[in-house]
Amino acid sequence: MNTETADEIIAATYRALCEHGYADLTMQCIADESSMTTAAIHYHFDTKKELLNAFLQHIIDQFEQQLPHDASDPRERLASFLTTIFTPASTREDDFPIALMELKAQAPYQEIYRERLHDMDEKMQAIVTSAVRDGIDAGYFDDTDPEMVARFVVTSINGGHVREVALAEDPNETRQMIETYLELQLGWTPEVVA
Repeated sequence: MNTETADEIIAATYRALCEHGYADLTMQCIADESSMTTAAIHYHFDTKKELLNAFLQHIIDQFEQQLPHDASDPRERLASFLTTIFTPASTREDDFPIALMELKAQAPYQEIYRERLHDMDEKMQAIVTSAVRDGIDAGYFDDTDPEMVARFVVTSINGGHVREVALAEDPNETRQMIETYLELQLGWTPEVVA
């Protein structure tokens, strides 16, 4: 499949998923959001499950590209990670949290979605663990268990995502909670990275 066709199908899937939700999403809904027919979409993806797996992989790949990996200063890496996670809705597609939540809600029933989300969770934890461990080694952070800090941070992010979508809570409330936790555990509060 060429990139233009894949991009069109993925974009149409995103719009249809946000508008109809998982339960009411059909290949026809996706076709209605694109210039393609359902037959053309079925040519590339046999089932809705296969298409949504590709969609989920696409949004995970985009998310991973935004995550910081290169900063040598662990404080900068951790602050950049939080900035990436808590990008204001005005600078991203407003319905992204909803689309992701729709697929998270299916993870208990669709092992392939659960595996993709598990991989994303592990990558986030690895970034935080590495930054905390490097920060402790460099003397920037108080000595603590990097894995436990990472688990708390990522669990808070996931819970904050639910609160943002289900309760319309401002994601900055979760960020502030995480920053307070980091200050208590590491003796350090991240500065906002632009």
